[in-house]
Formats: sequence, C-alpha cells, structure tokens
Amino acid sequence: MSKQYTRSEVASLNSKEQTLIILHDKVFDVTKFLNEHPGGEEILLDHGGKDASDDFNDVGHSIDAVDLSKTYLVGELVESERTNRSPKYWTSSKATQQKEEQEKSSSTMMMAAIGAVLLAIVYFVYL
Repeated sequence: MSKQYTRSEVASLNSKEQTLIILHDKVFDVTKFLNEHPGGEEILLDHGGKDASDDFNDVGHSIDAVDLSKTYLVGELVESERTNRSPKYWTSSKATQQKEEQEKSSSTMMMAAIGAVLLAIVYFVYL
C-alpha cells in the first residue's frame, strides 16, 4: 500500500526543499524535477501543495511527460479526499492523437524510403 496523504499535508509541503503536487488523486514529489521542468520551476512551485490535475491536462503534456511523472509518484490521497475523476492525461484524446500522428509520420517516412529504394532499383535495372 502506498503512502496516504491528506490535502492539508500536501499543502504544507510546498517549498523548494520539498514540493508535492496532486494529479488525479495521486501525490507526486517534484522537488528533484524543479530545475528540469521545461516550463520552469516557478510553474511547479505555483502548483505546489495543490491539485494540479486540470492545469496538467490543459497544457497537453506529451506521453513521455506522463511517463516521467510516474517517476515522482510518492503516494495518494486518503480515500475520503479523492475526486475519483478519470485521469485524462493517461487516456486523453490529445495523447492518443499525438501517438497516432507519431506512428503515421514514421510509417509515411518508411514508405517514402522504400519507394526511393524501389525507384533506384528500377532506374539501374532498366538503364
């Protein structure tokens, strides 16, 4: 069982020495990520001690960002304080769309490369 936090416990842990945030009833310690966050440490500090679920979703974080966030998971909210809303960032259409676009782009590039090779073969065989 993971560590259980109340919202007030999370709120009290909001400084550069220890910064906890809540994302969909899960608690993350992002202290070590402050200097690495692409949006700057201030955005994490501003959300420190709070539920940042909506803002995290609204930014449209990449699948890689979602995976990276799991590295900082330290616990969850006590059951009585959970919102029990589905985490959009794990199932969001943006994330799905982004993944499909990446796959389509890779597929298109592969087809172009195969086409170029076939054209080269045809050129050398018939000339």
